[in-house]
Amino acid sequence: MKKTAAISAIALALGMGSALAADLPSRKAPVYVPPPPPMTWTGFYVGLNIGGGWSANNPDNLVSAYYDPRFPFATPVGGTTNLFFLPSSYSFQSGTNGGVVGGGQAGYNFQFNPSIVVGAEADWQGSSIGNNNHSSSLPLYASPFAGGMLLPLGVINGLNGGHVGLNWIGTVRGRAGWLFMPSLLVYGTAGFAYGDAYAFGFTNTRTGWTAGGGLEMMLAPQISAKIEYLYADLNNGGVTGTYGWNYGYHFHPEINIVRAGVNYHFNWSAPAPVLAKF
Repeated sequence: MKKTAAISAIALALGMGSALAADLPSRKAPVYVPPPPPMTWTGFYVGLNIGGGWSANNPDNLVSAYYDPRFPFATPVGGTTNLFFLPSSYSFQSGTNGGVVGGGQAGYNFQFNPSIVVGAEADWQGSSIGNNNHSSSLPLYASPFAGGMLLPLGVINGLNGGHVGLNWIGTVRGRAGWLFMPSLLVYGTAGFAYGDAYAFGFTNTRTGWTAGGGLEMMLAPQISAKIEYLYADLNNGGVTGTYGWNYGYHFHPEINIVRAGVNYHFNWSAPAPVLAKF
């Protein structure tokens, strides 16, 4: 009898232990979450930029256009053309020659090893560079034609100064850079530049070259920010014989531009959200 009771007690204890064990939470093996794909700079991007620009013209270009109002403008008078480019106290190279630039850019990068990125970029900016240059007077000179004075060409257009500046500028450039960190690109850039320059009341679309460099950093998986410097020399093009930039004197806009921008990169991979199961 005692033996039977002991066996029953043992069986009861074993049953209760099994029931308690069944109530405990089960432990599963951890779920493997693969790491996110490595960041790449390869792919297309678009963005916006804004900054400032100012003249970089050399002293050889410190001139303005003049004429003798007693004779037809830019016509021969005694074997000399009635258009003169003379030193001025105020032109595109002095005074309020700076302004705001702003616009957009698009490009493509190719990262062909862990540290080198090459690509191409095109951009376009509106400009207010030189918009206030019509507000100051220019010096007067004695005319080479006896008994007269030379007046600035701006007088023809109701201005009392050498209104010279830039309406807009665009570039098409190559880029090459080094990744000091996976998210920080230091690059140089150079290529073709074009812009709509105005001088003494006349506009003229000109072409030339540009070069510069900058820093670009990834702020988020598909967003980067950059700061950039460009020098542009619009030394060609336009309509032959047009007043101002393209008539009789090597006088063309040379521009410094410093700007900041943001880019959206279409194929930078963002890590997918992880849904854990318990």
